[in-house]
Amino acid sequence: MSVPENWRLRAQRYRLVGEVCDKCGAKIFPPRDVCPECEVTAKTPFTFSGRGEVYSYSTVYHAPEGYEEFAPYTVALIKLDEGPMVTAQLTDVDKEDVSVGMAVEMVTRKIHGGGTEDPITYGYKFRPSAKEAAEKSRSRG
Repeated sequence: MSVPENWRLRAQRYRLVGEVCDKCGAKIFPPRDVCPECEVTAKTPFTFSGRGEVYSYSTVYHAPEGYEEFAPYTVALIKLDEGPMVTAQLTDVDKEDVSVGMAVEMVTRKIHGGGTEDPITYGYKFRPSAKEAAEKSRSRG
């Protein structure tokens, strides 16, 4: 990814900034030129809370080139509290502890890079929410 492209996507990647449709109120992520619900231009920025739950997940054992350092890693489809679904890597959790419906929160982490010619790219990943972690530690008692 080029440095200019990374710079343009920083609000989306660091703060989950999408859009809200002025006509139907649909929350949109990632930002698009047109609302997928009513097909009207959507340009009003909307910052998502970063909270959601695991809708589905899978573990990647054979990572694509450039992502080998993270393998094995779990990728999940996250249903955000505001409605949209995003795909993201899960972090700070063992693959055995992931479950559908698990509450998660967005964190900013290294996504890619760090080689001799490749800048480090940061972006969103999700981890178990603080509430979920507290409940798990109480149950281990």
